[in-house]
Amino acid sequence: MDLIKSNYPEHADFINDLFDDKDYITAQTSGSTGIPKKIKILKKNLINSAQKTIKFFNLQPGISALLNLSPQYIAGKLMWVRALTGGWNLYISAADNRSIAKKLSENIYNFGAMVPIQVFQNLENIHRIKTLITGGGQVPEQLLKQLQNKPNQIFATYGMTETLTHIAVKPLNNIAKQNFAYQNDHVDAYRILEGIKIETDERNCLIVEAPEIFEGRLITNDIVELIDHKHFRWLGRYDNIINSGGIKLIPEQIEEKLKNIIEADFFIAGLPDEKLGEKAVLILEANTYPATLKDEMAKILSKYEIPKSIYTLPEFTRTPSGKIQRQKTLKKIKANLQ
Repeated sequence: MDLIKSNYPEHADFINDLFDDKDYITAQTSGSTGIPKKIKILKKNLINSAQKTIKFFNLQPGISALLNLSPQYIAGKLMWVRALTGGWNLYISAADNRSIAKKLSENIYNFGAMVPIQVFQNLENIHRIKTLITGGGQVPEQLLKQLQNKPNQIFATYGMTETLTHIAVKPLNNIAKQNFAYQNDHVDAYRILEGIKIETDERNCLIVEAPEIFEGRLITNDIVELIDHKHFRWLGRYDNIINSGGIKLIPEQIEEKLKNIIEADFFIAGLPDEKLGEKAVLILEANTYPATLKDEMAKILSKYEIPKSIYTLPEFTRTPSGKIQRQKTLKKIKANLQ
């Protein structure tokens, strides 16, 4: 513990919280289900969440796992709880690229968790984590292509602070899809973990019940396609919907269609419009764009989906994990238009 305290003080602080006399810890939500806030999480529920992951991936005692996420966030906290619950050998790394690269060069790990930007930064040695989960943001199409022939299993996860990390998992690369297929799963959809119940509300937003992890029903702002009681496809965020002349557009669905023709990072957003109320616009992280882009978009989008304007920014505003902060980035565009 002294070694952890001297080298990784934030990890030591979390361990102290985990083993104090209280039956709960506190955590900051991300705002996925509303305004970010502090919540109390029962320690027994942390263990229940950890056990679900351990069982789903068949993670045995004595395995090695890499922890490269800050315990300030729920994903970092749960890596500790999984390791302690499962009896793992846990190797700690700072969250920066150089530290992670060093740890990857030193060992082969059975399990690990990363945000997409960390995966991208460590592509050369990412195969040294046999089962890797990634969350905290969408995996860009360019990165997804680079993962396909990696020899390890790589999964996307769906979850948030309120659900104590993931409650659903989707295979991302070829080997993960092959190993998942024996379960007759929809490999292009998220599969929920054991003990989780899902449904949708009138907005087609996901509702989650997980009595071993949290109390009550969690109503999210995530628009989904419910396939059956075990599987769903994530479509987008309700709070990102653009109402353009009475036509409701889901930006993430337009982005899915455009991802193969746009190399730069980008997103679709709504801006005020006198005639339509809101208009769909394309925001590119670039200094310029090809003159043919508008024609290319017209070939694959419906007339309602085609962005009315294209804007460029040299740099998007992002979270520490690399996720694009849409509203803050959009404010830059609005400021430039004034």
